[in-house]
Amino acid sequence: MHIAIVGAGLAGLCCAKGLQEQGYCVTLYEKSRGTGGRMATRRTELGGFDHGAQYFTATSERFKKQVTAWRKAGWVAPWDAKIVTLDHGITRPAGRSQQRLVGVPGMRSLSEQLAIGLDIRYEQQVLDIEAYGKQWVLSVKSDTVAIPATAGPFDAVLIAVPADQAQGLLTVAPKFAQQAKAASMAPCWTLMMAFQEPLELGYDAAWVQNARLGWISRDSSKPGRRAGDHWVAHATVDWSIEHLEDEPERAKEKLLKSFHESTGSAVQPIYATVHRWRYAQALKPLGLDCLWDAGQRIGVCGDWFAAGLDGAGRIENAYLSAQALVKKITP
Repeated sequence: MHIAIVGAGLAGLCCAKGLQEQGYCVTLYEKSRGTGGRMATRRTELGGFDHGAQYFTATSERFKKQVTAWRKAGWVAPWDAKIVTLDHGITRPAGRSQQRLVGVPGMRSLSEQLAIGLDIRYEQQVLDIEAYGKQWVLSVKSDTVAIPATAGPFDAVLIAVPADQAQGLLTVAPKFAQQAKAASMAPCWTLMMAFQEPLELGYDAAWVQNARLGWISRDSSKPGRRAGDHWVAHATVDWSIEHLEDEPERAKEKLLKSFHESTGSAVQPIYATVHRWRYAQALKPLGLDCLWDAGQRIGVCGDWFAAGLDGAGRIENAYLSAQALVKKITP
């Protein structure tokens, strides 16, 4: 069976790995230049910035087992960060939580390892899925080709992209499209900063209260990172929604001001830029593991599925959802 997977984020990669191990022929289509989706690392001449997912945790036994294997391979490592809560300049301990893990030497590194040995078509955006007898063909857009090309036919198509994007591809499966619509995604503006000298704030990361920012972290405190004081800040959901269409320079100015107000530091960065994630977090996670129609041979997985966990949007959700879909497809 030849299977197409739309999206080479963690869910798509894990799904492809699982199916390939079962002997299936798999081709992934990824609209970006690299893998990982929101498990991203922005690489600059000053070093890397994990500007998407900041870390991940493991709660289920199945994911813990997988994380153990990744740690043995050297792909991930614990991040023993000192994390606090900031509220109008007042710093409080954030309390203890589960062990946090990160990709080494960047969050994207894990997806790059998982991508080895897979057939991935980069910078190819799937625009449409159409039936071709009992199979499927894809309409694919590429910057190198003037008009969309046709790819396929495939025996099955799996969609592993954010819910809003999945909805647009699921016209051939209206019920699935409605379920994806119910799990619409919230945006997030991200600010990346590099400083000439360490800020020495006394913590590695903070949950920020009553501000434009909701989270800040010293990216260079993570294991395997390049030396230098690098910080990443995520705006709150409400602020990101309200300012979704702001010009990047305007968003940067506002978020830099919030960073200075929240941390009490007036030191200006030598490098600062922003990134707008249009689909960052599921507002209402779908209370399922995945979607699969054995008759049509079309499926959906991603971190916007609850997959037996409390909440969604985590790397563990993506992994468990992908594994659930593999199990439904394979005998």
